[in-house]
Amino acid sequence: MSQLPPCPRCASEYTYEDGVQLVCPECAHEWTEAEAAAAAASKVVRDANGNELQDGDTVTVIKDLKVKGSSSVVKVGTKVKGIRLVDGDHDIDCKIDGIGAMKLKSEFVKKA
Repeated sequence: MSQLPPCPRCASEYTYEDGVQLVCPECAHEWTEAEAAAAAASKVVRDANGNELQDGDTVTVIKDLKVKGSSSVVKVGTKVKGIRLVDGDHDIDCKIDGIGAMKLKSEFVKKA
């Protein structure tokens, strides 16, 4: 039995095949595997100003960000070099001098 991808709209794992279409029984969304692959490849991450971000870009933090589990803060204007884009709510993976590895949301940075 092959593993079918989850629904791109509601993330339900109960998808099934109907001919060449994949169908979600929970939200009734229908798609093909080619559409899902094209949507995943075309995911664009944008900064707070709407500029497209790429792996390796340098960004600047536009808001003081508290570091969870610590008393330190990432200050406004902190430059972050060599970002890496990842999937998820926090879509930037990076290292910040003095703090270490962090994940940031693209809405709190601007391209430098």
